[in-house]
Amino acid sequence: MTTTRTYIMSGLLLAALSLPCHAKTDDGGISKDMLTEIKQAQQRTPADRALFNALAANSIDALAVNQANKGPVDSYFSVETPQQSIHDQKQSGRCWMFSGFNVMRSAFAQRTDSLVVDLSHDYLFFWDQLEKSNLFLQGVIDCADKPIDDERVRFFFKSPINDGGTYCGVVDLVAKYGLVPSEIMPETYSSDNTSKVASLLKSKLREFGLQLRDMVAKGKSKADVKAEKTRMLATVYRMLALTMGEPPTEFTYAFKNKDGRTVTEAKKYNPVTFAAEILDGKPLKGSFIMVMNDPRREYYKTYEIEYDRHTYDGTNWKYLNLPMEDIAKMAIASLKDGIKLYSSYDVAKFLDRKRGYCDINNYDYGSLFGTTFGMDKAQRIMTYDSGSTHAMTLTAVDLDKDGKPVMWKVENSWGPDYGHKGCLVMTDEWFNEFMFRLVIDKKYVPADIMKQYEQKPVMVMPEDPLFLPDE
Repeated sequence: MTTTRTYIMSGLLLAALSLPCHAKTDDGGISKDMLTEIKQAQQRTPADRALFNALAANSIDALAVNQANKGPVDSYFSVETPQQSIHDQKQSGRCWMFSGFNVMRSAFAQRTDSLVVDLSHDYLFFWDQLEKSNLFLQGVIDCADKPIDDERVRFFFKSPINDGGTYCGVVDLVAKYGLVPSEIMPETYSSDNTSKVASLLKSKLREFGLQLRDMVAKGKSKADVKAEKTRMLATVYRMLALTMGEPPTEFTYAFKNKDGRTVTEAKKYNPVTFAAEILDGKPLKGSFIMVMNDPRREYYKTYEIEYDRHTYDGTNWKYLNLPMEDIAKMAIASLKDGIKLYSSYDVAKFLDRKRGYCDINNYDYGSLFGTTFGMDKAQRIMTYDSGSTHAMTLTAVDLDKDGKPVMWKVENSWGPDYGHKGCLVMTDEWFNEFMFRLVIDKKYVPADIMKQYEQKPVMVMPEDPLFLPDE
């Protein structure tokens, strides 16, 4: 996530630097008089000196921790889906895939009553990276008549490829390439640690992009350009195969129960037929809606994000913007039926990592610095202070006597030893402030909300701070 945010902020800085010279005024800088006033505003009390000594030797979070909020995390939830094994995305941005797989394997276990399966993240990530490479190259071709500093051309070249994504990517990739068990294509060092291969792929793709633009500028035929793009993708395929392994075309597999005992006969599959087995022959596409809470925009309106997809021939991410109370009602209905949900958050805000506890009262930064941090959710989004950064699987909710949510729990993908036994627990107040996206099976969506989702979407651009990929 850091890399993507850096690109965006770098773009803002360049835009600021490109302002005409007459925008600069002499009275806009820090003058001597202003600096004197700033210094005179400092208290320089013994308490301030003590604060400096403490802050100089300790982390801010360690000093801002709210000791009154340090009690044990309540592990009781009145509505909880069956627990399953916790995975670890390691040093990668594949939370979107881990959360999507969590939902699939939970539904499979519920449907079969005893069978469990671990799905290969390495397999689908291979195809994700190849497809994103093609999305970049074809996007460059489509925009080849535009100047290199055009906003859309810059969009492609800034980040030719990434390992983040959304649930829509899981859906499109599974529909096209299927699934395989983790035993058939296990993780490699580069699938667990994606930064180096991503850096090399980005560099190579940018080089390829310039070559394709040059071909178009020289009037090469569409057939020649397509043939060259295919040769470029063969190079990408080789780089991926050498670092992640080549995806299998068929395999033999027998399912196990929760105790690890093989309980079915071995059967020959290919990735598509295996996906059909996991999904009971029912495609993911068309079975769900995505909702979001974005208080900057009008509620009960549908929005679509251009180029927010994993495959060139795939589906743009579309969502219905709703108040949090409407989102919570559908989430509760799904959890009561034992169905987990893909969801995403600004997970770093007020997170007690040791306890795996998300509460806006965990840290009192205001008292530590003698100020306030008063922006609301809409203001935080519009100023790039907050946005969706990490996908997790919503798995439980605790309701009060009136049926209102008090606490929520998610399965995370940072390993079983992280936080609360691999999960995070969050107060409803934190949930309302820092939850953004939720994927809901259509059977839990009321008819009026379904009708709103089906309206013609308003097209928005991917540079928006809220539409960065989940990592």
